[in-house]
Amino acid sequence: MPKIKAKPKEEYLQEQRQKIGDNIRVFREEKKYSQDDLAEIMDVNRSTISKIENGKFAITIDYIVKFGLHLDFDIVLKKNSGKNSETTKNKYNA
Repeated sequence: MPKIKAKPKEEYLQEQRQKIGDNIRVFREEKKYSQDDLAEIMDVNRSTISKIENGKFAITIDYIVKFGLHLDFDIVLKKNSGKNSETTKNKYNA
C-alpha cells in the first residue's frame, strides 16, 4: 500500500470537523432552531452544539446520528475524489 503524503493528520481532522459543523449549522438553521432549542431537544449543553458547529469538538458517530435524527438528514459515506482514490480504483477494478 502506498504511503500517502498529504496534509498533517491534525489539520485534516480539523478541516473535517469544520465541514461537519458547518453542515449541522445549516441543517439547524433550516429547521429554525436556535442552538438552545437543539441542545434541549438533544439533551446536551448549548456549548456542545456551539463547539460542534465551530469544529472545536471531536464529534462521535453517536452525536452525528442524533443530529441526523433531529435535523432530518441522512449520513452517507462516499469515496473521496482525490488522487489516492483513483489509485485504489485502478488497483482493484483493473
